Amino acid sequence: MLIGDVARRSGVSARMLRHYEALGLVRPTGRTGSGYREYSGEDIRRVFHIESLRSLGLSLRDVGRALDDPGFAPAELVEDLIRQTRERIAAETELLTRLRRIGAAEPAGWEAVLHIVPLLQALGSKSAGARQRAALSAVEEVPVPVEALVEAVLNESDPSVAGALRWALERSGGAGGGLALLARGLASTEAEVRTRAVRSIAEIPDDAATTLLRDALTHSDTVVRRYAALALGTRAVSDAVPILIDMIVEDVNDADAADALSALASDPELAERIATGLVDRLDRDTVGPSARRRLTQALADIPGSTASRALVALSRDGDRPVALTATYVLTLRDAHS
Repeated sequence: MLIGDVARRSGVSARMLRHYEALGLVRPTGRTGSGYREYSGEDIRRVFHIESLRSLGLSLRDVGRALDDPGFAPAELVEDLIRQTRERIAAETELLTRLRRIGAAEPAGWEAVLHIVPLLQALGSKSAGARQRAALSAVEEVPVPVEALVEAVLNESDPSVAGALRWALERSGGAGGGLALLARGLASTEAEVRTRAVRSIAEIPDDAATTLLRDALTHSDTVVRRYAALALGTRAVSDAVPILIDMIVEDVNDADAADALSALASDPELAERIATGLVDRLDRDTVGPSARRRLTQALADIPGSTASRALVALSRDGDRPVALTATYVLTLRDAHS
């Protein structure tokens, strides 16, 4: 078969077939009377073998070794090809993500694109200072796509940078789209990501964020539940009360939990419910002395008759620190009544 016929049959150009011949990869076994290259069936099979190996990413040098070296072991080369392919996919995926984010920003011209690109790069910088500056610039200069801000928030371990990123996300005006992405963060297998997600949601002051936080009260992660409860306490959501009381008992952000209960207690009806919950926990045998003192202190900021009666009773408590705390609180309440 002549080279033109082989090219049509194999899909490999005549020029490439000549290149293979020059490299010694495939040599036509014969010549016609006119001196033209003539390929045998075995030659054509070798051409197909070369193309098959090239499709795996092998270099022509490695193709030659694979076909001609009886001792050639493919395992190591295949593993190297897998590594290279993964690296290439990761690089292409990163480029695709960056392009999508630039498109989402709807730049008006190339000047805007040239502002967005360095901001996106800075958000992924190893320097905490650079990431923080990028977060602040995301609001003050060219808006960064919400998706990029959410990813940065969920991956940020530096507290100062994380705060700047949450602020930028809240100020970006894209909280609606960002909430869906943050909700996915709540389902992460990594505890740190779940915590960053709930803290970011807590700083978005809209009804959709409140709904997510309310759902988070039943989350399997205790930390997520606590952050959600603290945020909901400032939003007058009474569902947070049991968890806030638990936090006081367990000595976990107890001062913040007490403040949240105090904010909720501005509603007289809810104040009675909170006081009843605190008294119920005080009466349980499983609550230790230090927890009882914290619960007594929490009652100080809860208005209403239930809290007052409980404090009077506690002023005669057998635990002297509890009794002293209750007496002091009653003195302050009398002074302000």
